[in-house]
Amino acid sequence: MKIINIKYLVLILPFIILGCYEDMDDNPISDTEIKDFIWSGLNTWYYWQDQVIDLADDRFLDTTDYSEFLNSFDTPDQMFYSLLSDQDRFSWIVDDYFALNNTLNGVSKSNGMEFGVGLIDGGSNAFGVVQYVLPNTSASTNNLQRGNFFLTVDGIQLTENNYRNLLFFGNDTYTIGLAELDTSDNLVLTGQTVTLTKQVYEENPILIANTFTVEGIKVGYLMYNRFTSGYDQQLNSIFGQFAAEGVQDLVLDLRYNPGGSVNSAINLGSMIAGEPTTSVFLKQQWNNKIQAILTDEQVNKYFTNQLSDGTSINTLNLNKVYILAQGSSASASELVINCLRPYLDVIHIGDVTVGKNEFSTTLYDSPSCNYSCTTGINPNHTWAMQPLVGKSENADGFFEYETGLIPTLTLEENVANYGILGQQDEPLLARAIQHITGNGRFSNQPMLNTLKIEDYSKLNTITKDNMYIDSEGLNVFK
Repeated sequence: MKIINIKYLVLILPFIILGCYEDMDDNPISDTEIKDFIWSGLNTWYYWQDQVIDLADDRFLDTTDYSEFLNSFDTPDQMFYSLLSDQDRFSWIVDDYFALNNTLNGVSKSNGMEFGVGLIDGGSNAFGVVQYVLPNTSASTNNLQRGNFFLTVDGIQLTENNYRNLLFFGNDTYTIGLAELDTSDNLVLTGQTVTLTKQVYEENPILIANTFTVEGIKVGYLMYNRFTSGYDQQLNSIFGQFAAEGVQDLVLDLRYNPGGSVNSAINLGSMIAGEPTTSVFLKQQWNNKIQAILTDEQVNKYFTNQLSDGTSINTLNLNKVYILAQGSSASASELVINCLRPYLDVIHIGDVTVGKNEFSTTLYDSPSCNYSCTTGINPNHTWAMQPLVGKSENADGFFEYETGLIPTLTLEENVANYGILGQQDEPLLARAIQHITGNGRFSNQPMLNTLKIEDYSKLNTITKDNMYIDSEGLNVFK
């Protein structure tokens, strides 16, 4: 069924030039058409559309009233953010959908250092700590290691107010000043510096995949750092290897995974559980206009036995899974935890997650397909939106985890004792192994209260903690 664009009052817009933006041919254009796209797309798809007065179907008396509204905003992004619900924490807009699409596919500028940032002694000075290093990058070439501390960028002390500009929005090349803990657990500069350069890089989200045997039990370990659909085939191959090696227990490490593709989340859940394709993985909630025209088959998303290209899914058919997740785990990571719980015993080890239970989609200025595809896209600009368009609940109907998912076994990462990812004595993995074997009591090393992580490098990228449905997921409405 095709959605009829209800904005019938504004088929013809007055030619009013408020401000100018550069199109793909570097010709200045009116921002009126960009603002028209923003209002139209949000009016159709936005999850809270019926709660935002300025997005109401009957908001405008005529085209003049509508044009005056568009003209009341200085810029398109100012208008976009003014139309968001107070409940919305995650929607955003960009002026370059090429960069957005690349990032959704795992391609962006990176120096290979993924890190956390925290404040020192509760003050304004900040520190950084390396959490993992991507291969074949500036960070790996310079031999940075997990657990390395740094205090300065280009000789400037990191603070609560400057670290984002220095690390994320400044030059592509910068120099960090390394630090270490002294005998009193204070961070002090070592005098060693490392110069890092960002380059266009495609990240493989599968950082580590291995198996080991502990007390006669074959355990699979997978560190998966973003739900990127282009790597579903490789993910499936890893599960084929797990199955061939007779893996009995799986430890899925999502501690640094901020989310990504819903389809990839369904595929991963299916690889773990092996539930029949008649079993509901998730149920989608849309805004009232969209929900009213959908059938149950369109709202429900089921476990699958094949990838999008028809490749059969390799599954472990587990009845229990261990998932490592914490305050940097969001959206699609939380979706997997929540949607497996009706079917499996999910042992969540770590800390409280972000609490992002909404999904988004990319909207383009393509009214012929209700802004959900790149066919017939307006060539005059490259703006795109990533608004929240729905919420996901599991087969039991549970979706209210806005404050985060509570771990089964709480264990905060200790920046002073990170351990080596994938090794059996790394604290979070060791806790999972202890539970698998049932041997002994586990003693946590005390957390250094002055060195808690408050922010993460991945949450400062374009996609942040986004969970999105692919554009083909909207084809049911056409």
